[in-house]
Amino acid sequence: MRLLIALLLAVLPLAAQSDFLTTDEADQLRVAQEPDLRLPLYLRFAKQRVDLLEQLFAQKKTGRSGLIHDTLEQYTQIIEAIDTNIDDAIRRQKPLTSLSGIAKAEREMLEVLEKFASVEAPDKGRYRFALDQAIETTRDSAELSDQDLRERTRTVEQKEVDLRKEREAMMSTEQKEAAEKEKVKLEAEKQGVPAGKKKPSLYKPGEKPGDKPATAPATKK
Repeated sequence: MRLLIALLLAVLPLAAQSDFLTTDEADQLRVAQEPDLRLPLYLRFAKQRVDLLEQLFAQKKTGRSGLIHDTLEQYTQIIEAIDTNIDDAIRRQKPLTSLSGIAKAEREMLEVLEKFASVEAPDKGRYRFALDQAIETTRDSAELSDQDLRERTRTVEQKEVDLRKEREAMMSTEQKEAAEKEKVKLEAEKQGVPAGKKKPSLYKPGEKPGDKPATAPATKK
C-alpha cells in the first residue's frame, strides 16, 4: 500500500494538469470496454484516492493542502465518471450487475470523507470546497446506485427528455427546421425509403382504409 501511495504522489502534479487518471489507469480502462469491467476499475481508482487522502491527512507536512485538493478533485471526477458510465450503459442497454456493490463502496468512502470534514486544520481553507464537492458528489452517486435498475432507467430517460427540450428551447427557427428535416430523413432511412419519397403502399387504389372507392371508367354506348 505504501508503494502505491508513493507512486500516486509522484504522478499527482502531472495528472492534475492533464486528466484525473494516471497513464496506467487510462490504459486499463481502454482494455475494459464493457460496463461491468470498467465500473470496478473506476471504483478501485476512487478507493486508491481515498487511501492516499488518509495518508495525507495523517501528515502535518507543509504543502500537503495542495496534494489534498488535487486528490479530492481527481476523486470527484472518478465518481462522476462512474455515474456517466452507468447512464451510458443504461442508454445502450448494456448489462449491469454491479450497482449494489458500487452503492455500498461509495457509502463507505463517504464515511471517510465526512471524517476528514470534521477535522479542523490550519490549511483547511485550501481544500474545503474540494472536500465539500467530493462529499456531495459521493452522496448523490450512492443514492443513484441504490435505485432499482428500472427506476434508474426512468431517471436516465427523463434526463434525456429534459436535455432535448432544453436544447430545442435554445435553437433558432432555422435550426429547428433543419433538425426536423434530419429527423424525417433518419426515420425514412430506418424504413428503407429514400429521403423525399413516400414508402410504397401494398394497398390497391380504393383498398386502403379512408380512401375513396375507385370509379370505373365510363363505357361507350
